[in-house]
Amino acid sequence: MPRFANMLSDGMQKRGHTVQIWYPQPNFFKLFKNGSLSKWFGYIDQFVVFPLQVKRRLKSCNKNTLFVFTDHALGPWVPLVSNRAHVIHCHDFLAQRSAIKKIKLNETSFTGRLYQKFIWKGYSKGENFISVSNKTNEDLQQFLIAKPKLCEVVYNGLNRSFNNLNPIEARTLFGKATGLDLDKEGYILHIGGNQWYKNRKGVIEIYDSWRRISNKRLPLLLIGKSATPELSKKRESSKYADDIFFLNDVADEQLQLAYSGACLLLFPSLAEGFGWPIAEAMASGCPVITTDQAPMTEVASDAAFLIPQRPETPEEVIAWANEAALIVNQVVNLSPVQLKAIVKAGITNSKRFETNIALDKIENIYKTIQKNYLNQI
Repeated sequence: MPRFANMLSDGMQKRGHTVQIWYPQPNFFKLFKNGSLSKWFGYIDQFVVFPLQVKRRLKSCNKNTLFVFTDHALGPWVPLVSNRAHVIHCHDFLAQRSAIKKIKLNETSFTGRLYQKFIWKGYSKGENFISVSNKTNEDLQQFLIAKPKLCEVVYNGLNRSFNNLNPIEARTLFGKATGLDLDKEGYILHIGGNQWYKNRKGVIEIYDSWRRISNKRLPLLLIGKSATPELSKKRESSKYADDIFFLNDVADEQLQLAYSGACLLLFPSLAEGFGWPIAEAMASGCPVITTDQAPMTEVASDAAFLIPQRPETPEEVIAWANEAALIVNQVVNLSPVQLKAIVKAGITNSKRFETNIALDKIENIYKTIQKNYLNQI
């Protein structure tokens, strides 16, 4: 969210708008940051001190001010400005859906459910929303009590520059940066954290199935957070463990190299709000294999290879991984002509997610909200 907030802030300032970013300061939290009660004192900063500060600041805000919430998780503060011009950006409702037991794979604790309800009570007071995908917008509609005044979809804009670099040169440079021996044939890439919906376990399952049917020995690189104990165990149990690598703290410039040098991005997510890596990989000239569910299909359009969502039963998982492995084998064995066509289609598709396109659409929506508010007072 900080990166998204900075993109909005920088973009709107370049378009001539004055921007201030308000957020709770960790005053009480700092006093007790090393104690067991630090979390609770942090709540005082967020839900007691900060609202008082906002109410004081509101007195000096002119009527043309638009209050932008960069995520619906900031819902607890929406009621503070619900009678002013405001807009709430929505990225995904996975936590909200989990809290009402709509997602079996992600159980939410009692306190977690209370917190998500607290968030819902806040953003449900909102009147204007911008979602990053049609899927996110559909989920939003399920949670809103009343029909909002404005509800738009604006796809994310790539908040970094991605280019189609020479694959062999990219592999050489990325290999030097990571200390890995990446030969000219390349590697299979996954980008994602350890959240349940990223399906990193499924990535290894597909890779294992593919290695059993292929005479190629492409390594698997998983870029993101350090592996969880469960995921490390999954790797250790693989016959091809020596070719599976977890890479964390990868810098932005190295990520560009990783995309450009990969034979394909394997992104079998169970759910997403948008699916950044799909657009980033395509912009970098990297073929993509992803799940045949929204919003992955929204981002991928017709420029990716699609596989079914990972099932839950062990027997079905084996069949699923074997089926996906055939797609992986198809992609790594594309002819030069076929590969060129796929890369071109991906780059063309990724242009839908240029930052300026997203910011222009968002700015127009912001102006509409301001105009509507001024007309009603």
